[in-house]
Amino acid sequence: MYLIPPMDDDPPPDFVVAVAAHEGELRPEALRLTGGDPAGHEIYQEALVDLAGHWRRVRLLSRVTHTDEAGGYLRKRILRRTKAWRDDQLYPVEVRVLRTPERQLVQVGGPGASIALRKAAIIEGTARAGLLTLADATVAWCHAWRRAEHRRVARLIIGGLALVIAMIQSMTWLASGGS
Repeated sequence: MYLIPPMDDDPPPDFVVAVAAHEGELRPEALRLTGGDPAGHEIYQEALVDLAGHWRRVRLLSRVTHTDEAGGYLRKRILRRTKAWRDDQLYPVEVRVLRTPERQLVQVGGPGASIALRKAAIIEGTARAGLLTLADATVAWCHAWRRAEHRRVARLIIGGLALVIAMIQSMTWLASGGS
């Protein structure tokens, strides 16, 4: 029985949906903040790992407040990680603002296309998880799971050491006569 159950091995579907909903805006934002440097991709991925590690808390807060906490959390983590990246640079980083492409509509047509598919291309908030999104979410979840396991092992080791020290202290106290 767990007080706090461990993370699942696979990312939950709502996590993948949250990643898909914010990928289109935050991946280019990470690249823009780094001036187009490839580190922007790493910053985006690390922000996803942070979100995966705090997913239960963020999801609960979203449900309670009826707001998009995942998007706000990802934005904050990208800004913090970008600031840390800039601070680590040996030379000042020149950031160029990249022009973002205009929104491109997906061409969905043909006799087999339903009305829903035609509308999904132009209506906001109908983001679907593609393979890249699913891969990003799965990799981030895997890294967060590994971090959680390392922390759990560290807690067990520290708890065991504390127990051994307490036993040694009590045996020393009893051997000295208990006074």
